[in-house]
Amino acid sequence: MNPQSIGFLSFCVVVLTANGLLQRFSVRWQNGLLLLASCVFYAMADWVMLFLMMGMSVVYWWLGGLLKRLMNKGRTADASRLTTFSVCIAICLLCYFKYLGFFVEQVGCLLQMFGIHSSLSLSILLPLGLSFYTFKLISYIIEIHREHIEPCDNLMTFSLYISFFPTVMAGPIDRSGTFLPQLKKTRRVDADALIQGAKTMLWGYFLKICIADPLSLATDETWNTFDSLPASTVLAAALIYPIQMYADFCGYSCIAIGLGRMLGLVVTENFNRPFLARNVAEYWRRWHMSLTNWLTDYVFMPLNITWREYGNRGIMLAIIVNMIVVGIWHGANWTYLLFGLYHGLLFLPLIYSGTFTRKKKLKPGKWGLPTLHDGMYMVGTYLLVTIGFVAFRAPDVGSIFGFLGAIFDSSIMEIPHIPQFRLLYLAFIAILLVNDWIYRDSPSPLHFNGTGLFRYRLVRWFIYYLLLFAIYIYSDAESQQFIYVQF
Repeated sequence: MNPQSIGFLSFCVVVLTANGLLQRFSVRWQNGLLLLASCVFYAMADWVMLFLMMGMSVVYWWLGGLLKRLMNKGRTADASRLTTFSVCIAICLLCYFKYLGFFVEQVGCLLQMFGIHSSLSLSILLPLGLSFYTFKLISYIIEIHREHIEPCDNLMTFSLYISFFPTVMAGPIDRSGTFLPQLKKTRRVDADALIQGAKTMLWGYFLKICIADPLSLATDETWNTFDSLPASTVLAAALIYPIQMYADFCGYSCIAIGLGRMLGLVVTENFNRPFLARNVAEYWRRWHMSLTNWLTDYVFMPLNITWREYGNRGIMLAIIVNMIVVGIWHGANWTYLLFGLYHGLLFLPLIYSGTFTRKKKLKPGKWGLPTLHDGMYMVGTYLLVTIGFVAFRAPDVGSIFGFLGAIFDSSIMEIPHIPQFRLLYLAFIAILLVNDWIYRDSPSPLHFNGTGLFRYRLVRWFIYYLLLFAIYIYSDAESQQFIYVQF
């Protein structure tokens, strides 16, 4: 069920109405409703794999309880082995569905290089949301072993945490320590929660429908014909692709966060104005934060501790491994590995200079704009990120170098003309970037602080209706699936 469809919105209205009626009863009724809604939602997309997700939920709920019992009995060695076993199950499941077909294909290519004819191939359907809910399962077991959380004593509650329908397709990746406690108490949804949630969803739909989808048509056309286009056009398409990715993925996250709030649940934030970052470390603290924080806790920190005796070299190696995992998490392709390696290498100057962990709050300069120093670093970081996104977008390694090579041409001085690109898109992009700057410290989009013109209700409602009108106009255009659903 596409979140942009009328069917999805109708589904949400039914669930929200029922959730509001059931808040008078015990939390079991609310959780039962949301679990049923999550199962129906998932089954409409992939009913066969619903059994896999629910089966894994049952298994890991039982493993969590068993792990805690072993720890209570002082059997620490057995508890460690069970934790390792549990993590390996999830990783093996992920590798089977996501990477086995690619591995078999690469073995076939290697055999052909040695003159051995091979027709090895394996096509395995990737279950919806597998990369997201397996990470939830892994973190749940690890957090119990670290004694940060108690195991969930209710199977229905745990299954809802794993399958919660607003986030099951493409995150954010909620942690058990923050999400499960919310499911153990009756949730009272007031008018303010409904309004703030609706505004967050409105912003998400604006990002997806008015920015991401139109830009997708433009960048896809450029990628398909980049070898016959002027260098200036190829460069322009490369520069707008990060914005397309941001609008697409942040749009989905806003819809999930807003819907969660309307259901009385706080979903973790996933983006924090990433294009205001002044270096790549700050960028990754602002981009896909739920994944970044997850890998920091369970990949980078353990490696960093293991290699701490090597000083900065150990930190560098841990960062590179961590970023390679970030890359290949997105899929089985050498391009994703290069994407992760590239970002890992960008961290090295920051580690050498000692600015790797330095955090400095953004302060406006003259006329309320970024200072010249901050602005230059923002632009520089954006350009570095753009190069990485070329690798992310490319279908194969050869296309990466082909696309980058097409930029370095004498036609770079020509006026760019991106197919299917309209000047109105620039206005939408400007709205996105200006909103990010003005409300850089606000907890959510469209969270007006009541100063200036925004203290007038008429101005605020004018903005809401303007966004609704833009969404209505562009909703007739060709709808594109959310990019991160494929991961």
